[in-house]
Amino acid sequence: MAGGVLPVDSSPIINGFASKITLSIVITCIVAASSGLLFGYDLGVSGGVTTMVPFLEKFFPDILRKIGGSEVNMYCVYDSQVLTLFTSSLYLAGLVSSLVASRVTTAIGRRNTILLGGVVFLLGGSLNAGAENIVMLILGRVLLGFGVGFTNQAAPLYLSEIAPPKWRGAFNTGFQFFLGVGSLVAGCINYATAKHTWGWRVSLGIAVAPAAVMTIGALLITDTPSSLVERGKIEEARRALRKARGSSFDVEPELDELIKWSQIAKSVDKEPFKTIFERKHRPHLVMAIAIPFFQQMTGINVVAFYAPNLFQSVGLGHDAALLSAIILGAVNLASLLVSTAVVDRFGRRFLFISGGILMLVCQIAVSVMLAVVTGVHGTKDISKGNAIGVLVLLCFYTAGFGWSWGPLTWLIPSEIFPLKIRTTGQSIAVAVQFITIFILSQTFLTMLCHFKFASFVFYAGWIIVMTIFVILFVPETKGIPLESMYTIWGKHWFWRRFVKEVTQQNLP
Repeated sequence: MAGGVLPVDSSPIINGFASKITLSIVITCIVAASSGLLFGYDLGVSGGVTTMVPFLEKFFPDILRKIGGSEVNMYCVYDSQVLTLFTSSLYLAGLVSSLVASRVTTAIGRRNTILLGGVVFLLGGSLNAGAENIVMLILGRVLLGFGVGFTNQAAPLYLSEIAPPKWRGAFNTGFQFFLGVGSLVAGCINYATAKHTWGWRVSLGIAVAPAAVMTIGALLITDTPSSLVERGKIEEARRALRKARGSSFDVEPELDELIKWSQIAKSVDKEPFKTIFERKHRPHLVMAIAIPFFQQMTGINVVAFYAPNLFQSVGLGHDAALLSAIILGAVNLASLLVSTAVVDRFGRRFLFISGGILMLVCQIAVSVMLAVVTGVHGTKDISKGNAIGVLVLLCFYTAGFGWSWGPLTWLIPSEIFPLKIRTTGQSIAVAVQFITIFILSQTFLTMLCHFKFASFVFYAGWIIVMTIFVILFVPETKGIPLESMYTIWGKHWFWRRFVKEVTQQNLP
């Protein structure tokens, strides 16, 4: 297999380090992973809110008039750049904050960055709930974006650094699991509040609840040993390791290894943003850019943003459209549980490839179905039965994403980087994700209006490209300690030419 899979021992000791799951590890990882609630809730809430009549009456009356028109092209009902700016402004702000978050995470630690993100998100949620005009609405979204940018940067790093290597994949998928929970809860709240004049305020305002839970939880956990060592807090790192690994294990070998790699990283007196562009880090940089970019090119988030708009456009009523979004959220959550259960057994590559194949089939099927039942121009009425058929196909598509590109996009970039450039690499990965989300969310409704059913063919084409990329260029990383991750590049048929000297010297 590409990259050379290292054997995973079944004993509680891996590479001389403790690998036992303790109660402390479980609680700590749950708190860190719960930051996914912030991102997930926003993904789930924004699309539903934009279909609520009171919300449209207050901020987007032109769209209501378009919906009430005598001749409606089903693909163009919600085509409004201001409406899409409501959704996409968060991701533009997230892009800006993710670039700053690299230095912040290095300077104050992973835990404190999660805490900072929670506080900023609280402010944004409060402002959105009380919005009286477009300016307040967009400003609230920008603050939410800053909060999400910080938490998306720090939480996956935290999970990968604190979890035992043998179960790192399962623990890291917790971030995507909570993201799915947040999206599902948002869909349920939208469904419950949609008919009330103040319903949109409740939906947007409840965003402060997950932020409050995560912020309070972050006050109760310690930072990761890697982060503490990086900042010279050796004794705190020792206590954190003992708490995480259990009192029955000798944590000194692992602590010594962390200190060794921290000293090596600091001996390289270069700016991390310059270091990451060196030849020996070429595979890391490519993964940090390609994987988050490809995740968004699956089309999953534009489906999440606009699922209620899409289903209402293709013939389901308003309530049914919101209910469909809930169904997609539930399917996503169930598939995440599958990923958590098998990611450290079957590996990352297997999930990437199997999920890509399923998504590809579903995207093509949706495109063909819409073309047949709505006509080339999208002017034919679609029956409820055919609309439900579209929903079923998107459920299978969502399942394929949920066990592959959903959780693995957070896992891979957080585990492949050496300590010196780990926060920088994660920052680049998050920034790429946000800029791609921003562009896609800002253009999707216009693309749907002009490309019609071919919009789904567009994403299917990208799924082919990314699946081939995984087969050829993504090595297997399951069960490998973060400090030994350099070995996978030296065994890979393509990347070994870039890291040959590093592998020989046993350096990051």
